[in-house]
Amino acid sequence: MPKTTMTLRMLSILALAAALFTGCQKESSDGPVTIKVAYPVAVDAPVTDILNQYAEDYMAIHPEVTIETVYAGGYNDVKTMIQTTIDGGGDAPALSVLLATDLFDLANAQYLTSMSAHLDAMDGRDDYLGDFLPVFMENSYYMDEIWSLPFQRSAVVLYYNADMIAEAGLEVPTDWESLGETAGALTLREGNSVTRWGLDYSSDWPYWVFQPLAMGAGQNIVGAGDTEIYFDDEAVIRAIEYYNDLSAKYGAMPAGVQASWGSAVPDFVTGNRAMIVHSSGSLSSILAQADFNVGVMGVPGETEGTSFSVPGGGNIYMTAGLSEAEEKAAFDFAVFMTDAARAAEFSIATGYIATRTSCGENEELQAYRTEHPQVEEIQNILGTAGKEFAIQNLGEVRTIFHNYLQAAFNGQMDAAEAMKTAQEESDRALADFR
Repeated sequence: MPKTTMTLRMLSILALAAALFTGCQKESSDGPVTIKVAYPVAVDAPVTDILNQYAEDYMAIHPEVTIETVYAGGYNDVKTMIQTTIDGGGDAPALSVLLATDLFDLANAQYLTSMSAHLDAMDGRDDYLGDFLPVFMENSYYMDEIWSLPFQRSAVVLYYNADMIAEAGLEVPTDWESLGETAGALTLREGNSVTRWGLDYSSDWPYWVFQPLAMGAGQNIVGAGDTEIYFDDEAVIRAIEYYNDLSAKYGAMPAGVQASWGSAVPDFVTGNRAMIVHSSGSLSSILAQADFNVGVMGVPGETEGTSFSVPGGGNIYMTAGLSEAEEKAAFDFAVFMTDAARAAEFSIATGYIATRTSCGENEELQAYRTEHPQVEEIQNILGTAGKEFAIQNLGEVRTIFHNYLQAAFNGQMDAAEAMKTAQEESDRALADFR
């Protein structure tokens, strides 16, 4: 009998089907239940205070449930925690806030439990799900199941010191050329030393903040399907060359990879950077600290008058292998966390984008938006944002892209050569999913 060969996609489908229909739950308990909830703290916002309060508020209503909060440095740290704990046979956190784009890899590896059954049994299911912004819910579906709920969602934005630009007699950038020229003019030097850079464009976690540049040149790095990538497209190559020109041609930022994600916001609010490309999740912190007028916009494109962004941030996932009681408590707390009033409060406190349409009716958020029009501007930026890098085998493909993109930034490889190699290696990594 001939041996049958199945693609990784088929294996994933079979594994997911088995998990959905047979499950791997621990025995149920009728007594008190304790669940852990894991969060990343990768932005300059009071996330731990907010989430600890959520847990306390929930436990006050549900004394039979104990919620323990667990924090890690970033999304990858939380993901590694979940993977290593489950692989080691331990009890992983019941809920985790992880990158929305990690869905395929996490579900295929059976680290997750689908939320569809709980949602289907929920009163007001359609109203609840329909209130989430569609651009955020897109990351929640896989194989006709819902695996996550939008929580701390963001967009890539360009923050600029509007006072500094005006005092220098310059205009807010409207395209690649004016971005380079303005950032170059705002860079200050004393002899061979730079006392202020005009632009901080972090590239230590590059795919997300690079995507608007690629889109601005005419081609996103990812297509509509879950295996479509365009790394070697001429527009993507041109975007890399422009990124390097920001240093080599315009003198607006340091050369090579900028490992500056964590320092960008402090440098911006203290005036050591005139502009930064960063997450909208840092908005509230920036507004609270800056003593100047803060401007926000999408990343300017190659063509005059264009700007681009992509959504980002994390969703709430439910871990596989929970008991019936743990699963019920975990889902209920996830719904509690995503309540429209809390989503509005979370947006005010952090700068993350309010995930629910009805948040627009929240009086406190309305007042905050009136006082800080940057919030509304970011909401508008999101309305025209492109697709984030969500594909099959994301972990491997993203690493490939990162390595060759950074090689091009560091001058170790020509941009065209780097992207040709990245495309070839990534195509091989995706072959079994196509």
